[in-house]
Amino acid sequence: MPERFGMRFLRSDFSAICLVLLGSLVWSLTMVKSGWVYSFGMGFWGPNGHDGVWHLALINHLAKNSFQMPVFAGEVLKNYHIGFDLLLALIYKLTRVPVNILYFQLIPVFIAVSTGVLTYKFTYFWRKSNIQAFWATFFVYFGGSFGPFVTLARSGEIGGESMFWAQQSISTLLNPSFALSFILLLAGLFILLKYESQRTSKLLFLAVVVFGILGQVKVYAGILSLGALFMAGVFQFLKDKRFEYLKVFVGSSVFFVLLFIPLNRSSSSLVVFQPFWFLETMMAVSDRFSWPKFYEAMINYRFGNIWYKAFPAYVIAFLIFWIGNMGTRLINVFAVLEWVKNPKKLLPIEIFVLTVIVAGVIFPMLFLQRGTPWNTIQFFYYSLMLSGILAGIAFGNWVDKKSSSVRKASIVLLLVLTLPTTYATLKHYLPSRPPAKLSQGELEALNFLRKQKDGVVLTYPFDSHASSEAVSNPPRPLYLYESTAYVAAFSGKSVFLEDEVNLNITGYDWRSRREQTETFLESLDQGEVRKFLGENDIRYIYWIGKQRARLGETQLGITQIFENKEVKIYQVN
Repeated sequence: MPERFGMRFLRSDFSAICLVLLGSLVWSLTMVKSGWVYSFGMGFWGPNGHDGVWHLALINHLAKNSFQMPVFAGEVLKNYHIGFDLLLALIYKLTRVPVNILYFQLIPVFIAVSTGVLTYKFTYFWRKSNIQAFWATFFVYFGGSFGPFVTLARSGEIGGESMFWAQQSISTLLNPSFALSFILLLAGLFILLKYESQRTSKLLFLAVVVFGILGQVKVYAGILSLGALFMAGVFQFLKDKRFEYLKVFVGSSVFFVLLFIPLNRSSSSLVVFQPFWFLETMMAVSDRFSWPKFYEAMINYRFGNIWYKAFPAYVIAFLIFWIGNMGTRLINVFAVLEWVKNPKKLLPIEIFVLTVIVAGVIFPMLFLQRGTPWNTIQFFYYSLMLSGILAGIAFGNWVDKKSSSVRKASIVLLLVLTLPTTYATLKHYLPSRPPAKLSQGELEALNFLRKQKDGVVLTYPFDSHASSEAVSNPPRPLYLYESTAYVAAFSGKSVFLEDEVNLNITGYDWRSRREQTETFLESLDQGEVRKFLGENDIRYIYWIGKQRARLGETQLGITQIFENKEVKIYQVN
Protein backbone atom coordinates (compact mmCIF):
# COMPACT_ATOMS: atom_id res chain seq x y z
CA MET A 1 0.00 0.00 0.00
CA PRO A 2 2.60 2.67 0.93
CA GLU A 3 4.60 2.14 -2.27
CA ARG A 4 1.51 2.85 -4.35
CA PHE A 5 0.39 5.78 -2.23
CA GLY A 6 1.07 8.52 -4.79
CA MET A 7 -1.23 6.99 -7.40
CA ARG A 8 -3.81 6.09 -4.79
CA PHE A 9 -3.88 9.67 -3.50
CA LEU A 10 -4.47 11.10 -6.95
CA ARG A 11 -6.95 8.45 -8.00
CA SER A 12 -9.35 7.82 -5.16
CA ASP A 13 -8.97 10.03 -2.06
CA PHE A 14 -11.39 12.70 -3.18
CA SER A 15 -11.70 14.41 0.22
CA ALA A 16 -7.93 14.81 0.50
CA ILE A 17 -7.70 16.20 -3.03
CA CYS A 18 -10.42 18.76 -2.25
CA LEU A 19 -8.63 19.75 0.96
CA VAL A 20 -5.31 20.24 -0.86
CA LEU A 21 -6.97 22.30 -3.59
CA LEU A 22 -8.85 24.46 -1.08
CA GLY A 23 -5.81 24.92 1.14
CA SER A 24 -3.62 25.79 -1.84
CA LEU A 25 -6.14 28.34 -3.07
CA VAL A 26 -6.40 30.02 0.32
CA TRP A 27 -2.63 30.11 0.81
CA SER A 28 -2.07 31.48 -2.69
CA LEU A 29 -4.43 34.42 -2.10
CA THR A 30 -1.69 36.07 -0.02
CA MET A 31 0.62 36.14 -3.07
CA VAL A 32 -1.06 35.93 -6.45
CA LYS A 33 -2.50 39.47 -6.59
CA SER A 34 0.92 41.04 -6.09
CA GLY A 35 3.26 41.66 -9.01
CA TRP A 36 0.52 42.40 -11.55
CA VAL A 37 0.18 45.80 -13.22
CA TYR A 38 -3.08 47.62 -12.44
CA SER A 39 -4.34 51.09 -13.32
CA PHE A 40 -2.27 52.58 -10.48
CA GLY A 41 0.84 50.54 -11.34
CA MET A 42 2.22 47.27 -10.02
CA GLY A 43 0.54 46.34 -6.73
CA PHE A 44 2.01 44.69 -3.64
CA TRP A 45 -0.18 43.32 -0.85
CA GLY A 46 0.95 42.55 2.69
CA PRO A 47 4.72 42.36 3.25
CA ASN A 48 5.31 41.66 -0.45
CA GLY A 49 6.13 45.34 -0.92
CA HIS A 50 9.34 44.72 0.99
CA ASP A 51 10.08 41.01 1.33
CA GLY A 52 8.84 40.02 -2.12
CA VAL A 53 10.76 42.84 -3.78
CA TRP A 54 13.94 41.77 -1.96
CA HIS A 55 13.61 38.26 -3.36
CA LEU A 56 13.03 39.63 -6.86
CA ALA A 57 16.25 41.64 -6.60
CA LEU A 58 18.24 38.66 -5.39
CA ILE A 59 16.80 36.27 -7.97
CA ASN A 60 17.50 38.67 -10.84
CA HIS A 61 21.11 39.11 -9.77
CA LEU A 62 21.71 35.40 -9.20
CA ALA A 63 20.28 34.78 -12.68
CA LYS A 64 23.11 36.97 -14.00
CA ASN A 65 25.59 34.66 -12.20
CA SER A 66 26.34 37.44 -9.73
CA PHE A 67 26.88 36.66 -6.06
CA GLN A 68 27.25 40.31 -5.13
CA MET A 69 24.86 41.99 -2.74
CA PRO A 70 22.41 43.69 -5.14
CA VAL A 71 21.59 46.50 -2.70
CA PHE A 72 25.18 47.12 -1.53
CA ALA A 73 27.23 47.33 -4.72
CA GLY A 74 30.75 45.92 -4.67
CA GLU A 75 30.21 43.62 -1.68
CA VAL A 76 29.74 39.86 -1.81
CA LEU A 77 26.45 38.42 -0.57
CA LYS A 78 26.88 37.03 2.95
CA ASN A 79 24.94 35.78 5.95
CA TYR A 80 21.91 34.81 3.88
CA HIS A 81 20.43 31.47 2.86
CA ILE A 82 20.07 31.70 -0.92
CA GLY A 83 18.64 28.25 -1.69
CA PHE A 84 15.14 29.41 -2.64
CA ASP A 85 16.37 32.38 -4.67
CA LEU A 86 19.01 30.31 -6.42
CA LEU A 87 16.38 27.75 -7.39
CA LEU A 88 14.12 30.43 -8.89
CA ALA A 89 17.08 31.99 -10.69
CA LEU A 90 17.78 28.60 -12.28
CA ILE A 91 14.11 28.14 -13.24
CA TYR A 92 14.11 31.61 -14.80
CA LYS A 93 17.24 30.84 -16.83
CA LEU A 94 15.68 27.59 -18.08
CA THR A 95 12.19 28.93 -18.85
CA ARG A 96 12.57 32.71 -19.25
CA VAL A 97 9.26 33.14 -17.45
CA PRO A 98 9.44 36.64 -15.85
CA VAL A 99 10.75 36.48 -12.31
CA ASN A 100 7.79 38.38 -10.83
CA ILE A 101 5.38 35.85 -12.40
CA LEU A 102 7.43 32.95 -11.05
CA TYR A 103 7.66 34.46 -7.58
CA PHE A 104 4.12 35.73 -7.08
CA GLN A 105 1.93 33.49 -9.26
CA LEU A 106 3.52 30.15 -10.20
CA ILE A 107 5.88 28.99 -7.47
CA PRO A 108 3.44 29.79 -4.60
CA VAL A 109 0.81 27.51 -6.10
CA PHE A 110 3.37 24.75 -6.62
CA ILE A 111 4.65 25.08 -3.04
CA ALA A 112 1.12 25.13 -1.61
CA VAL A 113 0.04 21.99 -3.46
CA SER A 114 3.32 20.19 -2.69
CA THR A 115 3.00 21.01 1.01
CA GLY A 116 -0.47 19.48 1.21
CA VAL A 117 0.43 16.37 -0.77
CA LEU A 118 3.63 15.74 1.20
CA THR A 119 1.92 16.33 4.55
CA TYR A 120 -0.78 13.81 3.67
CA LYS A 121 1.71 11.36 2.22
CA PHE A 122 4.12 11.54 5.17
CA THR A 123 1.39 11.26 7.80
CA TYR A 124 -0.29 8.37 6.03
CA PHE A 125 2.98 6.48 5.57
CA TRP A 126 3.78 7.05 9.25
CA ARG A 127 0.35 6.36 10.79
CA LYS A 128 -1.39 4.24 8.11
CA SER A 129 -4.57 6.26 8.67
CA ASN A 130 -6.41 8.29 6.04
CA ILE A 131 -8.39 10.29 8.59
CA GLN A 132 -5.28 11.22 10.59
CA ALA A 133 -3.50 12.23 7.39
CA PHE A 134 -6.51 14.33 6.36
CA TRP A 135 -6.64 16.30 9.60
CA ALA A 136 -2.88 16.70 9.74
CA THR A 137 -3.12 18.33 6.31
CA PHE A 138 -5.99 20.51 7.53
CA PHE A 139 -3.93 21.87 10.42
CA VAL A 140 -0.91 22.53 8.21
CA TYR A 141 -3.08 24.64 5.88
CA PHE A 142 -5.42 26.29 8.37
CA GLY A 143 -3.84 26.11 11.84
CA GLY A 144 -4.30 29.42 13.63
CA SER A 145 -3.75 31.24 16.88
CA PHE A 146 -6.27 32.38 19.48
CA GLY A 147 -5.47 35.99 18.59
CA PRO A 148 -8.78 36.61 16.78
CA PHE A 149 -10.74 35.78 19.93
CA VAL A 150 -8.68 38.25 21.97
CA THR A 151 -9.24 41.06 19.45
CA LEU A 152 -12.92 40.16 19.23
CA ALA A 153 -13.27 40.48 23.01
CA ARG A 154 -11.26 43.70 23.14
CA SER A 155 -12.48 45.64 20.11
CA GLY A 156 -15.24 43.62 18.47
CA GLU A 157 -13.01 42.92 15.44
CA ILE A 158 -11.42 39.70 14.24
CA GLY A 159 -7.66 40.03 13.79
CA GLY A 160 -4.49 39.35 15.73
CA GLU A 161 -2.83 36.59 13.68
CA SER A 162 0.62 37.40 15.09
CA MET A 163 -0.57 38.81 18.42
CA PHE A 164 1.64 36.22 20.17
CA TRP A 165 4.54 36.97 17.77
CA ALA A 166 4.41 33.97 15.41
CA GLN A 167 2.89 34.01 11.93
CA GLN A 168 0.30 31.30 11.36
CA SER A 169 -0.31 28.82 8.55
CA ILE A 170 -2.15 31.26 6.29
CA SER A 171 1.01 33.41 5.97
CA THR A 172 3.36 30.57 5.03
CA LEU A 173 3.90 31.64 1.41
CA LEU A 174 4.83 35.17 2.48
CA ASN A 175 8.07 33.60 3.72
CA PRO A 176 9.00 31.52 0.64
CA SER A 177 12.29 30.27 2.06
CA PHE A 178 10.42 28.89 5.05
CA ALA A 179 7.74 27.38 2.81
CA LEU A 180 10.31 25.62 0.63
CA SER A 181 12.26 24.44 3.66
CA PHE A 182 9.13 22.89 5.13
CA ILE A 183 8.59 20.96 1.89
CA LEU A 184 12.16 19.66 2.15
CA LEU A 185 11.62 18.79 5.81
CA LEU A 186 8.51 16.78 4.95
CA ALA A 187 10.32 15.06 2.09
CA GLY A 188 13.23 14.27 4.39
CA LEU A 189 10.92 12.78 7.03
CA PHE A 190 9.23 10.62 4.42
CA ILE A 191 12.60 9.39 3.14
CA LEU A 192 13.72 8.65 6.72
CA LEU A 193 10.69 6.44 7.28
CA LYS A 194 11.42 4.49 4.10
CA TYR A 195 15.12 4.26 4.96
CA GLU A 196 14.31 2.78 8.37
CA SER A 197 12.57 -0.16 6.70
CA GLN A 198 14.55 -0.57 3.46
CA ARG A 199 18.06 0.67 4.40
CA THR A 200 19.33 1.13 0.86
CA SER A 201 22.30 3.33 -0.07
CA LYS A 202 20.04 5.29 -2.45
CA LEU A 203 17.67 6.28 0.35
CA LEU A 204 20.63 7.16 2.62
CA PHE A 205 22.05 9.41 -0.09
CA LEU A 206 18.68 11.10 -0.66
CA ALA A 207 18.20 11.73 3.05
CA VAL A 208 21.72 13.17 3.40
CA VAL A 209 21.21 15.51 0.43
CA VAL A 210 17.76 16.72 1.54
CA PHE A 211 18.78 17.45 5.13
CA GLY A 212 22.16 18.77 3.99
CA ILE A 213 20.73 21.44 1.69
CA LEU A 214 17.94 22.33 4.12
CA GLY A 215 20.16 24.80 5.96
CA GLN A 216 20.98 26.68 2.78
CA VAL A 217 17.27 27.11 2.07
CA LYS A 218 16.52 28.18 5.65
CA VAL A 219 19.24 28.05 8.28
CA TYR A 220 16.71 27.67 11.11
CA ALA A 221 15.42 24.47 9.52
CA GLY A 222 18.96 23.19 9.05
CA ILE A 223 19.86 23.71 12.71
CA LEU A 224 16.65 22.14 14.00
CA SER A 225 16.78 19.13 11.66
CA LEU A 226 20.43 18.31 12.42
CA GLY A 227 19.73 18.49 16.15
CA ALA A 228 16.67 16.29 15.70
CA LEU A 229 18.61 13.76 13.60
CA PHE A 230 21.22 13.52 16.33
CA MET A 231 18.66 13.00 19.13
CA ALA A 232 16.68 10.46 17.08
CA GLY A 233 19.93 8.72 16.13
CA VAL A 234 21.06 8.38 19.74
CA PHE A 235 17.61 7.09 20.69
CA GLN A 236 17.64 4.54 17.84
CA PHE A 237 21.10 3.31 18.80
CA LEU A 238 20.24 2.93 22.50
CA LYS A 239 16.94 1.23 21.78
CA ASP A 240 17.65 -0.95 18.74
CA LYS A 241 21.45 -0.76 18.24
CA ARG A 242 20.86 0.61 14.75
CA PHE A 243 22.60 3.52 13.05
CA GLU A 244 20.31 4.77 10.25
CA TYR A 245 19.60 8.19 11.79
CA LEU A 246 23.19 8.70 12.95
CA LYS A 247 24.44 7.96 9.42
CA VAL A 248 22.07 10.56 8.02
CA PHE A 249 23.13 13.00 10.75
CA VAL A 250 26.85 12.65 9.99
CA GLY A 251 26.40 12.88 6.21
CA SER A 252 24.00 15.81 6.42
CA SER A 253 26.24 17.68 8.85
CA VAL A 254 29.17 17.50 6.43
CA PHE A 255 26.93 18.59 3.56
CA PHE A 256 25.50 21.44 5.66
CA VAL A 257 28.94 22.78 6.65
CA LEU A 258 30.30 22.65 3.09
CA LEU A 259 27.31 24.61 1.75
CA PHE A 260 26.74 26.95 4.67
CA ILE A 261 30.19 28.25 5.63
CA PRO A 262 31.18 29.98 2.35
CA LEU A 263 28.25 32.43 2.46
CA ASN A 264 27.83 32.64 6.24
CA ARG A 265 31.30 33.01 7.75
CA SER A 266 30.28 35.74 10.18
CA SER A 267 26.70 34.64 10.84
CA SER A 268 27.45 33.60 14.42
CA SER A 269 28.13 37.25 15.28
CA LEU A 270 24.56 38.09 14.32
CA VAL A 271 23.08 35.97 17.14
CA VAL A 272 22.90 37.38 20.66
CA PHE A 273 21.85 35.80 23.94
CA GLN A 274 18.85 37.68 25.29
CA PRO A 275 16.42 35.38 27.07
CA PHE A 276 12.67 35.97 27.14
CA TRP A 277 12.68 39.03 24.85
CA PHE A 278 9.67 37.68 22.97
CA LEU A 279 7.71 37.19 26.18
CA GLU A 280 8.51 40.69 27.41
CA THR A 281 7.71 42.45 24.14
CA MET A 282 4.57 40.35 23.69
CA MET A 283 3.32 41.85 26.94
CA ALA A 284 4.65 45.36 26.32
CA VAL A 285 4.03 46.21 22.66
CA SER A 286 0.63 47.55 21.64
CA ASP A 287 0.33 45.48 18.44
CA ARG A 288 1.02 42.22 20.32
CA PHE A 289 -0.87 40.78 23.28
CA SER A 290 -0.14 43.96 25.25
CA TRP A 291 -0.66 43.65 28.99
CA PRO A 292 1.39 46.67 30.23
CA LYS A 293 0.82 46.19 33.95
CA PHE A 294 1.87 42.57 33.76
CA TYR A 295 4.93 43.59 31.73
CA GLU A 296 5.96 46.18 34.31
CA ALA A 297 5.55 43.66 37.10
CA MET A 298 7.57 40.89 35.44
CA ILE A 299 10.38 43.30 34.52
CA ASN A 300 10.53 44.77 38.01
CA TYR A 301 10.60 41.31 39.57
CA ARG A 302 13.39 40.20 37.24
CA PHE A 303 15.68 43.19 37.63
CA GLY A 304 14.91 43.40 41.33
CA ASN A 305 15.99 39.74 41.69
CA ILE A 306 12.64 38.89 43.27
CA TRP A 307 12.78 35.43 41.75
CA TYR A 308 9.92 33.86 43.69
CA LYS A 309 7.65 36.33 41.84
CA ALA A 310 9.61 36.63 38.59
CA PHE A 311 9.59 32.88 37.94
CA PRO A 312 5.79 32.40 38.01
CA ALA A 313 5.33 35.66 36.07
CA TYR A 314 7.53 34.42 33.23
CA VAL A 315 5.88 31.00 33.33
CA ILE A 316 2.48 32.65 32.89
CA ALA A 317 3.82 34.78 30.03
CA PHE A 318 5.23 31.67 28.36
CA LEU A 319 1.91 29.84 28.72
CA ILE A 320 0.14 32.80 27.08
CA PHE A 321 2.72 32.66 24.26
CA TRP A 322 2.39 28.89 23.84
CA ILE A 323 -1.38 28.55 24.16
CA GLY A 324 -2.07 31.71 22.17
CA ASN A 325 0.10 30.64 19.26
CA MET A 326 -0.91 26.99 19.27
CA GLY A 327 -4.64 27.59 19.16
CA THR A 328 -6.50 24.34 18.51
CA ARG A 329 -3.20 22.62 17.76
CA LEU A 330 -3.03 22.20 21.53
CA ILE A 331 -4.84 18.89 21.07
CA ASN A 332 -1.48 17.53 19.92
CA VAL A 333 -0.88 16.82 23.59
CA PHE A 334 -3.11 13.75 23.25
CA ALA A 335 -0.80 12.30 20.59
CA VAL A 336 2.20 12.92 22.84
CA LEU A 337 0.42 11.32 25.82
CA GLU A 338 -0.13 8.18 23.76
CA TRP A 339 3.62 7.96 23.23
CA VAL A 340 4.31 8.58 26.92
CA LYS A 341 1.92 5.78 27.88
CA ASN A 342 3.72 3.35 25.59
CA PRO A 343 7.42 4.37 25.68
CA LYS A 344 8.54 0.96 24.39
CA LYS A 345 6.68 1.64 21.14
CA LEU A 346 8.27 5.06 20.67
CA LEU A 347 9.88 5.45 17.24
CA PRO A 348 12.92 7.52 16.15
CA ILE A 349 10.69 9.57 13.85
CA GLU A 350 8.64 10.60 16.88
CA ILE A 351 11.80 11.67 18.73
CA PHE A 352 12.73 13.72 15.66
CA VAL A 353 9.36 15.51 15.58
CA LEU A 354 9.35 16.18 19.34
CA THR A 355 12.92 17.51 19.23
CA VAL A 356 12.06 20.00 16.49
CA ILE A 357 8.96 21.18 18.38
CA VAL A 358 10.82 21.64 21.67
CA ALA A 359 13.99 23.15 20.19
CA GLY A 360 11.90 25.38 17.95
CA VAL A 361 10.51 27.16 20.99
CA ILE A 362 13.69 27.10 23.10
CA PHE A 363 15.86 28.92 20.55
CA PRO A 364 13.72 32.10 20.25
CA MET A 365 13.17 32.11 24.00
CA LEU A 366 16.94 32.49 24.48
CA PHE A 367 18.44 34.04 21.33
CA LEU A 368 17.79 37.04 19.09
CA GLN A 369 19.28 38.21 15.80
CA ARG A 370 21.36 41.34 15.96
CA GLY A 371 19.82 44.21 13.98
CA THR A 372 16.43 42.51 13.49
CA PRO A 373 15.78 40.67 16.75
CA TRP A 374 12.41 39.15 15.87
CA ASN A 375 13.87 37.04 13.04
CA THR A 376 14.61 34.16 15.41
CA ILE A 377 10.87 33.62 15.94
CA GLN A 378 11.13 31.68 12.68
CA PHE A 379 12.54 28.74 14.64
CA PHE A 380 9.09 28.48 16.20
CA TYR A 381 7.34 28.24 12.82
CA TYR A 382 8.58 24.65 12.51
CA SER A 383 7.22 23.89 15.99
CA LEU A 384 3.82 25.15 14.87
CA MET A 385 3.76 23.18 11.62
CA LEU A 386 4.82 19.87 13.16
CA SER A 387 2.46 20.50 16.09
CA GLY A 388 -0.27 20.84 13.48
CA ILE A 389 0.56 17.38 12.13
CA LEU A 390 0.44 15.93 15.65
CA ALA A 391 -2.86 17.72 16.27
CA GLY A 392 -4.27 16.17 13.11
CA ILE A 393 -3.12 12.74 14.27
CA ALA A 394 -4.73 13.23 17.68
CA PHE A 395 -7.99 14.65 16.31
CA GLY A 396 -8.26 12.04 13.57
CA ASN A 397 -7.63 9.23 16.02
CA TRP A 398 -10.29 10.61 18.38
CA VAL A 399 -13.12 11.32 15.91
CA ASP A 400 -12.54 7.99 14.16
CA LYS A 401 -13.78 6.24 17.29
CA LYS A 402 -16.84 8.41 17.90
CA SER A 403 -20.42 8.24 16.74
CA SER A 404 -21.56 10.20 13.73
CA SER A 405 -23.26 12.93 15.77
CA VAL A 406 -20.28 13.44 18.08
CA ARG A 407 -17.93 13.45 15.11
CA LYS A 408 -19.92 16.15 13.32
CA ALA A 409 -20.21 18.32 16.44
CA SER A 410 -16.46 17.98 17.08
CA ILE A 411 -15.60 18.96 13.51
CA VAL A 412 -17.87 22.03 13.62
CA LEU A 413 -16.32 23.14 16.93
CA LEU A 414 -12.82 22.63 15.54
CA LEU A 415 -13.60 24.72 12.44
CA VAL A 416 -15.14 27.53 14.50
CA LEU A 417 -12.09 27.72 16.77
CA THR A 418 -9.46 27.31 14.03
CA LEU A 419 -10.55 29.24 10.94
CA PRO A 420 -10.90 32.82 12.31
CA THR A 421 -7.15 33.38 11.90
CA THR A 422 -7.35 32.53 8.22
CA TYR A 423 -10.35 34.83 7.78
CA ALA A 424 -8.69 37.70 9.67
CA THR A 425 -5.51 37.54 7.61
CA LEU A 426 -7.21 37.22 4.25
CA LYS A 427 -8.99 40.52 4.89
CA HIS A 428 -5.64 42.23 4.25
CA TYR A 429 -5.15 40.56 0.86
CA LEU A 430 -8.59 40.68 -0.71
CA PRO A 431 -9.16 44.48 -0.99
CA SER A 432 -8.59 45.97 -4.44
CA ARG A 433 -6.18 48.65 -3.20
CA PRO A 434 -2.83 47.37 -1.89
CA PRO A 435 -0.66 49.18 0.66
CA ALA A 436 2.24 49.58 -1.81
CA LYS A 437 2.72 50.12 -5.53
CA LEU A 438 5.29 50.71 -8.23
CA SER A 439 3.83 53.40 -10.45
CA GLN A 440 3.56 53.24 -14.24
CA GLY A 441 6.13 56.02 -14.50
CA GLU A 442 8.68 54.18 -12.39
CA LEU A 443 8.05 50.92 -14.24
CA GLU A 444 8.81 52.72 -17.49
CA ALA A 445 11.99 54.26 -16.05
CA LEU A 446 13.24 51.02 -14.52
CA ASN A 447 12.55 49.12 -17.73
CA PHE A 448 14.67 51.72 -19.58
CA LEU A 449 17.44 51.36 -16.99
CA ARG A 450 17.34 47.57 -17.31
CA LYS A 451 18.27 47.87 -21.00
CA GLN A 452 21.38 49.96 -20.32
CA LYS A 453 24.89 48.61 -19.77
CA ASP A 454 25.63 47.23 -16.33
CA GLY A 455 26.74 49.71 -13.72
CA VAL A 456 26.13 50.82 -10.15
CA VAL A 457 23.02 52.93 -9.52
CA LEU A 458 22.87 55.70 -6.93
CA THR A 459 19.42 56.32 -5.46
CA TYR A 460 18.10 58.85 -2.99
CA PRO A 461 18.26 57.63 0.66
CA PHE A 462 14.99 56.36 2.10
CA ASP A 463 13.08 59.17 3.82
CA SER A 464 11.27 57.73 6.85
CA HIS A 465 9.62 61.08 7.65
CA ALA A 466 8.06 61.37 4.17
CA SER A 467 7.03 57.73 4.44
CA SER A 468 5.11 58.30 7.69
CA GLU A 469 3.31 61.28 6.16
CA ALA A 470 2.19 59.17 3.17
CA VAL A 471 0.83 56.27 5.24
CA SER A 472 -2.77 57.57 5.12
CA ASN A 473 -2.95 57.50 1.34
CA PRO A 474 -2.47 53.94 0.04
CA PRO A 475 -1.16 52.58 -2.14
CA ARG A 476 2.13 54.27 -1.30
CA PRO A 477 4.94 54.29 -3.89
CA LEU A 478 7.66 51.82 -2.92
CA TYR A 479 10.13 54.65 -2.31
CA LEU A 480 7.75 55.94 0.38
CA TYR A 481 6.66 52.54 1.68
CA GLU A 482 9.83 51.15 3.21
CA SER A 483 13.53 50.98 2.45
CA THR A 484 13.22 48.30 -0.25
CA ALA A 485 15.31 46.74 -3.03
CA TYR A 486 12.98 47.79 -5.83
CA VAL A 487 15.47 49.63 -8.05
CA ALA A 488 17.80 46.62 -7.96
CA ALA A 489 14.85 44.28 -8.48
CA PHE A 490 13.31 45.95 -11.52
CA SER A 491 16.40 47.44 -13.18
CA GLY A 492 18.60 44.38 -12.77
CA LYS A 493 21.44 46.72 -11.72
CA SER A 494 23.48 46.80 -8.51
CA VAL A 495 22.53 49.72 -6.27
CA PHE A 496 25.00 51.65 -4.13
CA LEU A 497 22.65 51.64 -1.13
CA GLU A 498 19.13 50.28 -0.93
CA ASP A 499 16.99 48.14 1.40
CA GLU A 500 18.53 49.11 4.71
CA VAL A 501 16.29 46.54 6.41
CA ASN A 502 17.99 43.53 4.81
CA LEU A 503 21.40 45.16 5.09
CA ASN A 504 20.75 45.35 8.81
CA ILE A 505 19.72 41.69 8.95
CA THR A 506 22.78 40.49 7.03
CA GLY A 507 25.29 42.62 8.92
CA TYR A 508 26.55 45.23 6.41
CA ASP A 509 27.82 48.65 7.49
CA TRP A 510 25.17 50.53 5.53
CA ARG A 511 25.10 53.59 7.78
CA SER A 512 28.49 54.82 6.58
CA ARG A 513 27.29 54.58 2.97
CA ARG A 514 24.17 56.52 3.82
CA GLU A 515 26.30 59.25 5.37
CA GLN A 516 28.46 59.35 2.22
CA THR A 517 25.35 59.63 0.05
CA GLU A 518 23.89 62.42 2.16
CA THR A 519 27.23 64.25 2.07
CA PHE A 520 27.28 63.92 -1.72
CA LEU A 521 23.79 65.40 -1.99
CA GLU A 522 24.54 68.37 0.28
CA SER A 523 28.10 69.09 -0.83
CA LEU A 524 29.04 72.21 -2.81
CA ASP A 525 32.57 70.90 -3.47
CA GLN A 526 32.67 69.90 -7.13
CA GLY A 527 35.88 67.91 -6.71
CA GLU A 528 34.55 65.92 -3.77
CA VAL A 529 31.27 64.94 -5.41
CA ARG A 530 33.01 63.78 -8.57
CA LYS A 531 35.54 61.87 -6.48
CA PHE A 532 32.66 60.14 -4.66
CA LEU A 533 31.06 59.03 -7.93
CA GLY A 534 34.35 57.81 -9.33
CA GLU A 535 35.62 55.96 -6.28
CA ASN A 536 32.34 54.06 -5.95
CA ASP A 537 32.07 53.20 -9.68
CA ILE A 538 28.64 54.85 -9.87
CA ARG A 539 27.39 54.87 -13.46
CA TYR A 540 23.72 55.90 -13.07
CA ILE A 541 21.72 58.19 -10.78
CA TYR A 542 18.00 57.49 -10.26
CA TRP A 543 15.93 60.37 -8.86
CA ILE A 544 12.18 60.72 -8.37
CA GLY A 545 10.17 63.94 -8.39
CA LYS A 546 12.06 66.73 -6.62
CA GLN A 547 14.96 64.57 -5.52
CA ARG A 548 18.32 66.11 -6.54
CA ALA A 549 21.71 67.24 -5.25
CA ARG A 550 22.61 70.85 -4.41
CA LEU A 551 25.03 71.00 -7.33
CA GLY A 552 23.80 70.95 -10.92
CA GLU A 553 24.33 68.34 -13.63
CA THR A 554 27.39 69.98 -15.16
CA GLN A 555 29.06 70.44 -11.76
CA LEU A 556 28.33 66.82 -10.82
CA GLY A 557 29.61 65.57 -14.16
CA ILE A 558 26.39 63.76 -15.14
CA THR A 559 24.12 63.72 -18.19
CA GLN A 560 20.37 63.11 -18.23
CA ILE A 561 19.50 60.02 -20.30
CA PHE A 562 15.82 59.54 -19.33
CA GLU A 563 12.92 61.65 -18.11
CA ASN A 564 9.19 61.25 -17.64
CA LYS A 565 6.69 62.92 -15.31
CA GLU A 566 8.04 61.03 -12.29
CA VAL A 567 11.63 59.95 -12.82
CA LYS A 568 14.92 61.31 -14.09
CA ILE A 569 17.88 59.05 -14.81
CA TYR A 570 21.40 60.38 -15.24
CA GLN A 571 24.58 58.77 -16.49
CA VAL A 572 27.92 59.68 -14.95
CA ASN A 573 30.27 61.11 -17.57
